[in-house]
Amino acid sequence: MTSTAPRIPLGRSFPLPSAKHHGLKLVSNQAVALPKQGDAFDPKIPINEFMAGKTRREYLTGQSIFSQGDPANAVFYIQSGKVKLTVVSMSGKEAVIAHLPAASFLGEASLAGEQLRGSSAYALESSTIVRIDKMAMQDLLRREPAFVEQFLAHLLSRNKRMVADLVDHLFNSSEKRLARILMLMANYGQASKPTPVIAKISQETLSEMIGTTRSRVSFFLNRFRDLGYIDYNCSGMRINSSLVNVVLHG
Repeated sequence: MTSTAPRIPLGRSFPLPSAKHHGLKLVSNQAVALPKQGDAFDPKIPINEFMAGKTRREYLTGQSIFSQGDPANAVFYIQSGKVKLTVVSMSGKEAVIAHLPAASFLGEASLAGEQLRGSSAYALESSTIVRIDKMAMQDLLRREPAFVEQFLAHLLSRNKRMVADLVDHLFNSSEKRLARILMLMANYGQASKPTPVIAKISQETLSEMIGTTRSRVSFFLNRFRDLGYIDYNCSGMRINSSLVNVVLHG
């Protein structure tokens, strides 16, 4: 299928439409190709009631939360917004290792003996972040079994997603990696209805996430559009469930 819609220019950001505009469902036997995102942590108890050693701060888009090499002396909780984790190699090459949604923890490696941060964290959008002092977090884990159970389930679920991401990078083409990340952003393959999880995203960010160039991302997005897998206009991008064909067979 061809289209006369304009091509996506390099570097353009585009907002994603609301869930009600999708009108598409992924059949159950296709969902296995898309791992669940880390289960959202339920903050009802006891983190909202826990005050000692906790501070809350608002971050603007692009603002640093912590940097690689900083002292690892706290755990952070994303109350609202989204966060990007990156690492920089000795040669200065930067890679994106995770995009974390609201109700996620970050910096938890400090609880396992990490002395210095192994990655950097930046707000992807305006975000409210709760900082919990390392000792206060350790005390909370010792005295709240219900919190421990949920915290561990959250971390294990996210670890499973990160392993799936690693396998994706090792064995799949950049085209398939892009299709997969777009499906995950649209929440396809999850228990809940497909919903966009990022208000807008640039081709540069997509290229960082899948480990390719911005020009290749532009090429693949136009290809997906021509095949009817995605659609975009001035109001944003729509991800069709048929994009899973690239994930499964691309």
